[in-house]
Amino acid sequence: MTDKPSCLILINTGKKKSCIDFDSVYNQAVLPIIKANGINPIFIDSNTVGNQLNKVFVERLLLSDYAIIDITNANSNLWFTFGIRYALRPLSTIFIYSKQYPINFDLKEIHAISYSFAQDKHLEIEPFKQQLIQQLMQKDQNKIKETLHAQQIIQFMKGYKVDDIARLKTDTFREQLIYDAHLKESLELARQEKDLKRIKGIQNSIGLLTEIESGIALDLLLSYRAIEAWEEMVNLYESLSEHLKRSVLIREQLGFAYNRLNKKDQAIEILEDLIHEHGVSSETCSILGRVYKDKWMDANQNNQTNEAIINLDKAIEKYVQGFEADWRDAYPGINAITLLDIKGDSKSIQLKQELLPIVRFAVHQRLKHKTPDYWDHATLLELDILGNDQNKALRDLNIAISSIREKWEPKTTANNLKLIANSRFQSNQDSQWIIKIIEQLESCSI
Repeated sequence: MTDKPSCLILINTGKKKSCIDFDSVYNQAVLPIIKANGINPIFIDSNTVGNQLNKVFVERLLLSDYAIIDITNANSNLWFTFGIRYALRPLSTIFIYSKQYPINFDLKEIHAISYSFAQDKHLEIEPFKQQLIQQLMQKDQNKIKETLHAQQIIQFMKGYKVDDIARLKTDTFREQLIYDAHLKESLELARQEKDLKRIKGIQNSIGLLTEIESGIALDLLLSYRAIEAWEEMVNLYESLSEHLKRSVLIREQLGFAYNRLNKKDQAIEILEDLIHEHGVSSETCSILGRVYKDKWMDANQNNQTNEAIINLDKAIEKYVQGFEADWRDAYPGINAITLLDIKGDSKSIQLKQELLPIVRFAVHQRLKHKTPDYWDHATLLELDILGNDQNKALRDLNIAISSIREKWEPKTTANNLKLIANSRFQSNQDSQWIIKIIEQLESCSI
């Protein structure tokens, strides 16, 4: 697992024009500064860029947290490549150049940093290093704003809808990315057949995982997730390139897998880092809320009362935070309502009553205006049960079952309903009809 940001470094190698030693620029100035600031370097010789305009290279160019690009002696291929990066991620791109070699346009607008060599051909390091350090600090302050800007542009260019609910973006991303059709179909078939061996075989046939594009990486992760192969998800992540390890979609799935492996502290660290770096989202908070909910359940089982109370409150907090981040996403909302119902104190009941109509409205809007998925129908089912509406619950149960995509989905709903049934049982309310619904859901997760 990596928690280091990445920096793509595009620079020449060797000596050019007898006075420019690019190796010195890289080894004596750029590389030490990058490492000293806890950044992972991704070096690419700019002499080879003309031959590297493939998907993997472009993804590295766009997804690296930072880019340092030497525009000295740049040819048309390099300018084209630099333009792609600067157009989408200007606030995290640093240009450098040699004073000894003339640049053919005004550099003031892009604030390029110059370096120079003394008469004895040694690099004048200190002034250049100070400017580079200052630029890195400025770029870091603007990174979240710049990342959101880049995401919006990329979504627009690819035809994605910027206003998609966060929990839908993972499957949407997988479906819309174009890559090898045979590979995509093979993974889809392996998921349907729940064939772990076949998915592993497909992964092994791909070759070097550090060179695969994001669509293949995400599809492999989700294929393992579909058959609950949590260890394989983590192992796949460890084999990916550094820039893919840093992507939000893939790190969310890693946190999901760690929680299912009962490595909850690692899951929390990954998801909290995502919130710190990219801000609150309904999906990240939903996964994090699930981690704390599982910790609460574990503490209850072990009779750790204080620990249980702390984690229940944290789970509610994260689910509410996720729902407030996007009121259209009913998934964190229904989880918050369920836990508030179980907690049962006056403050929790009041907040539950405030959230109930908003969550119900959110899911009905999805059903009216969008293509609903399993979670939309499962949310309605849970709302029916919380409202003690048995007839409506049975109807929505059948619809939810017909919408199941992956076997862990009904298992998750069944676990939620067990919490409600147990709470009803402890307060001497009828819970047998809920247990029958749970049994049907569990039979679909085998």
